[in-house]
Amino acid sequence: MILPVESNRQASRARLFKEYKEVQRDRGQDSDIQLLCDETNIYRWTALIKGPTDTPYQEGVFQLAINVPEQYPLVPPQVRFVTKIFHPNVHFKTGEICLDILKTAWSPAWTLQSVCRAVIALLAHPEADSPLNCDCGNLLRSGDNRGYQSMALMYTRLAAVASVPNSSA
Repeated sequence: MILPVESNRQASRARLFKEYKEVQRDRGQDSDIQLLCDETNIYRWTALIKGPTDTPYQEGVFQLAINVPEQYPLVPPQVRFVTKIFHPNVHFKTGEICLDILKTAWSPAWTLQSVCRAVIALLAHPEADSPLNCDCGNLLRSGDNRGYQSMALMYTRLAAVASVPNSSA
């Protein structure tokens, strides 16, 4: 007899293996995202995302740590920035991301790849009304877009690597 917890774990692992195979199959097709699975733990992933064009993040590549719960895809993954970033919806010290799909708006239809796409979209369209970085949020709310752009660009240049490593390695 399979217990419900074990059944959830098996379903979660099957889903993650499916996503892993899709990432391997599509490697190199999406130059904005590189998803890497920890070889020893399918529940730990790393993503490298390119900053979106026409933003202060466009020169950088940012590392995300993705921890997937055993209840995935019924429960969202925990995603945080490892790379320091100046953004109103990212906690400056912890890298925690304020994004509804990682909390209340989660749906099992989301994949790790689509979560990374949503994070890139958040970089392009910050939400100053729900900041985790209050200093950054205050700059945007007060209309100091130049100050925000300057700080975000400075941290991108200081902390974000210049390019996504070759995915064939």
